[in-house]
Amino acid sequence: MAIQALNSAATGLRALSTSIDVTANNLANAETTAFKRSRVNFEDLMYQVLKQPGVTNGQGDKTPAGLFVGLGVKISNTEIDVSEGPLESTGNPLDVAISGPGFFKVKIIDTIGDGIGYTRNGSFFVNDKGELVLGMGDGYKLIPPVNIPPGSTNIGISQNCLITYIKPGQTTRTTAGQFKINQFVNPQGLDLQGGSIYTRTEASGDPIESNPGEDGAGQTLQGHLEESNVDPVKELVSLIKTQRAFELNSQSIQTADQALQTIGNLRRF
Repeated sequence: MAIQALNSAATGLRALSTSIDVTANNLANAETTAFKRSRVNFEDLMYQVLKQPGVTNGQGDKTPAGLFVGLGVKISNTEIDVSEGPLESTGNPLDVAISGPGFFKVKIIDTIGDGIGYTRNGSFFVNDKGELVLGMGDGYKLIPPVNIPPGSTNIGISQNCLITYIKPGQTTRTTAGQFKINQFVNPQGLDLQGGSIYTRTEASGDPIESNPGEDGAGQTLQGHLEESNVDPVKELVSLIKTQRAFELNSQSIQTADQALQTIGNLRRF
């Protein structure tokens, strides 16, 4: 019946509207440091079974196919694309990019994710206490903490994340600490908190902490930042396809409405 077509098309409009929202967010963050694009995954709903396949008729023959009418579509999930974005050279000694898998571990608000967050944004600053903090939010502190005394020069960060500096009045290097890289079995299961911060969930599993370059973890590059992995051209093409699908669903509603109108007019004849 046309009423069923109305409901099915309505589910399509709702799902495609959400898909447009996700694509718009991807495009809005095309220049956001270490941003990871999301992809919408769809799945069909249950089916109304009008005839089962393989049913035997009066002559003993089995029907080769059944008769099913779908009830629409819904969004299954939004999947995070964890592929690495392009690395941009900044020349800032406190900018650190991860080349390969992994996240930095930072201290965030206690009420969110047990106070522990993970990010690939390596835009670090030294606060008034000499602590290495992330340059966003309220200055999330690095875990494990790294302290660089005021007036230190020639801050160096090696590929294995060993942080060194030269104290005022000295010529030899002093080790401040070392970054740790955290990996997840299922990074798509992380919880998005905004600000390029992720928190663990039961779906992501516990973090696997290791030194850079070990156990499959990426290495660090000083003076670089990871750019967004959003490809504006692909997102625009996806937006056009979604828009056209939205229009087709709206036409389905118009067609079903016209069919119902025709049925309603039969009483006049």
